[in-house]
Amino acid sequence: MTKSKDIKPHIGIFGRRNCGKSSLINILTGQDIAIVSDIAGTTTDPVKKSVEIFGIGPVIMVDTAGIDDDSDLGQKRIMKSMQVIKTIDLAVILISNNIFGDFEKFLIKEFSQFEVPYIVVHNKSDIAVLDALCMQNIRETSDCDVIDFSTKTPDKFDDLIQMLRKNIPETAYTSVSLMGDIIRPNDYVLLVTPVDSEAPEGRMILPQQMAIRDVLGNQCICIVLRETELEHFFRTSHIKPALVITDSQAFSMVMKIVPCDVPLTGFSIVFARAKGDFENYIQGVRRLSELKDDDHVLILESCTHHISCEDIGRFKLPNWIRKFSGKNLHIDVVSGMNETGIDISKYALVVQCGGCMFTKKQIKSRIKPFIDAGIPVTNYGMAIAYMNNIFERAISPFIPKA
Repeated sequence: MTKSKDIKPHIGIFGRRNCGKSSLINILTGQDIAIVSDIAGTTTDPVKKSVEIFGIGPVIMVDTAGIDDDSDLGQKRIMKSMQVIKTIDLAVILISNNIFGDFEKFLIKEFSQFEVPYIVVHNKSDIAVLDALCMQNIRETSDCDVIDFSTKTPDKFDDLIQMLRKNIPETAYTSVSLMGDIIRPNDYVLLVTPVDSEAPEGRMILPQQMAIRDVLGNQCICIVLRETELEHFFRTSHIKPALVITDSQAFSMVMKIVPCDVPLTGFSIVFARAKGDFENYIQGVRRLSELKDDDHVLILESCTHHISCEDIGRFKLPNWIRKFSGKNLHIDVVSGMNETGIDISKYALVVQCGGCMFTKKQIKSRIKPFIDAGIPVTNYGMAIAYMNNIFERAISPFIPKA
């Protein structure tokens, strides 16, 4: 399955100023994409670059600002670097001159919080090799893999690549089928894809593209139509699909047309299972029936885009939630993985989009603070299905039969 840039695995490079982070990312990418300088603090905002790593495939390398910058501007840079942690699949802690201390231990603590695997690379071995005392300091904190390396004379480049391959989770770079466990070769799978002002001109949105590719990849027969042709299809074709997937916004219309004995779900629910926390989503959606006046609801979009009056996250979903609950609610919308700094404790419910533009790691890390705080979390498609009294039917294709 072809992946967009942000769906690729992410590897982050972290460390103090002037330890060689930019040089390392240039070595790994084979390009001078990060500025290299003897002046501490050269790297400001995180820098991203695609690279192909043998045995993993295409990945995004992320170069971050120095973790030890104590200036006012430096603290802002560090904050941005910390935001990167919840988006990465593997971290590289870069050290040099046999210095391993509180800054590195702080990074390890942050990685552990978001369950990010990491390795330690001791750089500039051409100047000073990794000594026993530094290794002892590392081992007192971690049993991670450690390598002595030099970006000036990278004779251990292959060893470093092997270490990256060993430590990055296989789930980060292997393509998992969206529906492979519920459809079989030669099944008919029907995709209902409304076309409105939110649909990109002349093409399909990413969840639809990915669903079509997954259906074909599972050797099934894919039928794509608009909701306006759905009734005609069932009246004239005599085909009984093994599965119907609809845009969640069309649930109320589609559920009246698709026969009850035909499995029906939504694109967002398919992605909720593939990328989110499916079980917590199922539990969290029921909070919609328990909302009270003055409750706060947070809607999390994963991408940023032009906003229209038909925007589901900013207009339609908030209106549907208010109408369903009958309550006076405060609804906030955050897009682009940019919710850092908000007071999560005030929210009674969080609704996350399907997350087609981001990795499973990124979505799960994003909602983890809310789940840890005991705040119910659910998903766009599940919320819409629940409010249309079709929730049990919409999740049933993914619930093991007793």
